Formats: sequence, structure tokens, C-alpha cells
Amino acid sequence: MKTVSKLAVSVMAAMTIISNARSADDADDAAAQANNPLANMTAFNMQNYYIGRQTGTSQDANEFWLRYAQPFSISRTNWLLRASLPVNTFPVGNHHETGMGDLNIFTAYLIDVGNPAVSFGFGPQLTAPTATNKDVGSEKWSAGLVNVLFDASSRRFQYGYLLSWQSSFAGSGHREDDNVVAFQPFGMHQLGKGTYLRAAPIWEYNLKNNGYSVPLGIGIGQVIKREKTVYNFFIEPQFSVASKGPGQPDWQIFMGLNLQFLK
Repeated sequence: MKTVSKLAVSVMAAMTIISNARSADDADDAAAQANNPLANMTAFNMQNYYIGRQTGTSQDANEFWLRYAQPFSISRTNWLLRASLPVNTFPVGNHHETGMGDLNIFTAYLIDVGNPAVSFGFGPQLTAPTATNKDVGSEKWSAGLVNVLFDASSRRFQYGYLLSWQSSFAGSGHREDDNVVAFQPFGMHQLGKGTYLRAAPIWEYNLKNNGYSVPLGIGIGQVIKREKTVYNFFIEPQFSVASKGPGQPDWQIFMGLNLQFLK
């Protein structure tokens, strides 16, 4: 009986070790995919940029973004739809105006590159003038293209980029047209147990007026998996290394909570 009891304990211990190993693997996989903008799962993000000082005004500003992503299929092709809506607080004279900004939607066609750890997609984007007042939006319709890459081949380090271009084609004749290229390189270094270091600045260049912004920064994040939901908290201070034109951030704090809903 003692031998059987010891054997049972040994089997249970082995099962516990295997279960813990699988849980660790699941946690590592969740952490590796938590920042994938093309992940094959529904996602909802709440992200905030607190801009401590803007060029030209030396005043602060804030952009709070709500983002929803939904994968879908057309025939045998796979796509991802992402909709982003900001709530902006911008300085206007001696006060600040707050309101809903312009809605941006893009759809990315996902290409099979032969490596399931690598996500690659491109497609069209559209920005609609949905702002509640002229001080927090562009009053312009814009359209363009996006291209996204995310490489999670390594559980230790993931990287990629989001490249976009859009140009205004309709809207208020009293507002300046936009023709903007934006490049967001990003890298995530996993420290273990869901904690990671991150960098995800957005570099913008306006082809219409030659204005640009080049921030750099490094932050920290924490990924927590609970049943079928992945919670991704992060904060990332960023500082401008080059800029031209008014309204560019001298420094800002990028923070947020990203939610992914597993199938």
C-alpha cells in the first residue's frame, strides 16, 4: 500500500509539474502575443498619451484612444478590422477644449508568410471627421494605406512595425490639408512572469507642410492571463529627439490597458 501510495504521489507530482509547465508555456505565449496588432483574436484597447508640453504653445494636451480590433474572413482570405476613436484635450488660447476626435478605421489583409509566429498585413484606411468640435478634430476626410509586421518567433524578444500613410481628400476648405506618413517601430523584451520592457514610439512626417515628430522612449509592461482574457498594462515615457512645427510633443507619457479575448 505504501508503494502504491508513493507511486500515486509521484504521478500526481509529475502531473503538477507538467500542468505548471503548460501554464508557464501558455503565459509565455500570451505575453509574446499580447502586443501583436494583428493577433487572431478580438481585442479592446484603452490607451492614453499625456503630452506634457507641446511645441509652439508650451502647454499640455491629452489624447485618450479607444481601439477595437476584430478578425474576419472573406472566402479563404483572413483580415483584421481595427477602429480607433480618440477623446482629445487640446489647448485653445488660454483654455483647453475636450471632445471626441476623428474616427480612424483600417482593414489589413493577413498574408501567410510560412511562419505562424510572424504576422504580416496591409490594407486601406479611412479617417472620418467625427470630432464634436473643430478644435479637437481635423474637419477633413482622409484615406490611405497601412502595413503591419509582427515577429514573435522568439519568446524573449518580439518586434515589428506599423507603417501608415493617409491624405485628406474632402472636408472643410478652411482647414489645412494633411498628407501624413507615420512609422511606429516597436520592440518588446520579455523579462519573465509576464513582465516586459517595451518601446513603441510613433514617428510622423507631414508631406504637406514638412512638419515632423520623432519621439523615443522605453517603458515597462505587465501581462496577466485570466481564463480567456489577456490583460496587458503598460507605461512608456517618451521624449522628442527631433521635431518641426507647432503642436508637436516635446515629451509625453504613453500608457494603457490592452485586452485580448481568447477563443
